[in-house]
Amino acid sequence: MSAPRIVITPPGRLNIPRWREVWEAREIFYRFGIRDVVLRYRQTAIGIAWVVLQPLVTAGIFAIVFGRVAGLPTGGVPYLLFAFAGTTAWTVFSGVLTRAAPSLVANQALVSKVFFPRVVVPLSTSLSVMLDFCVSLVMLGVLLVVYGVNPGWALLGLPLWTVCAVTFGSGLGLAASAVMVKYRDVTYVLPWLVQVLMYATPVAYSLDAVPANLSWLFAANPLTWLMECFRWSMLGTPAPPLWQIAGLIAVSALALAGGLLVFQQREREFADVI
Repeated sequence: MSAPRIVITPPGRLNIPRWREVWEAREIFYRFGIRDVVLRYRQTAIGIAWVVLQPLVTAGIFAIVFGRVAGLPTGGVPYLLFAFAGTTAWTVFSGVLTRAAPSLVANQALVSKVFFPRVVVPLSTSLSVMLDFCVSLVMLGVLLVVYGVNPGWALLGLPLWTVCAVTFGSGLGLAASAVMVKYRDVTYVLPWLVQVLMYATPVAYSLDAVPANLSWLFAANPLTWLMECFRWSMLGTPAPPLWQIAGLIAVSALALAGGLLVFQQREREFADVI
């Protein structure tokens, strides 16, 4: 029986990825994702418990600083629960972005020597992020029961906001990973930028706590829309306006499309530069 013939063709004018090739490389996608999980928690004393411990401690600090010291409002939601929900939602977006960005450089031996759709590498990091998210959701469920908070039917929207967060983060992560291959400055700029974005987004505080003269600026931030949608589904807070929901879906799709275009435009240089 003869081996299947593989034909490698140059990209088209717009460098649109051939999704058939990506689909055929799904086994590589899974293996990269599983390896990321194994390497992340190998030789740790408490293993995957770090997934819960990190956001829980962070939420506790936010609850003390913003809740106790600053006395910021949360719309009647206990501050620890409010901050934990925001941190959990933010971790999906930031986790996908920060793990996808260095993925090509970390796998430079494979990228430069083996042919496969390179886009699989940064996209596969979303698997470990989703595992972390699922574990955090279990802890969030426990906190909801402890505090007696029922999000109601809004919980049904949680999968959509999760897809938006992963899509948004993946789009930016694809672009960052492609640029990082040539410019390693991204390694230093990205963590700082993500931290700035976190404080510029109502992750640990409510949008109601923002001064009136700055509320328009925060309301125009797509990540604010993401946080508001997540909190609506997780905590049953007031529903965001329809324009924010539509805007979030549109911006997430545009971010992914833009990230793919940047990635495909720079992909031909990977083997030479990396």
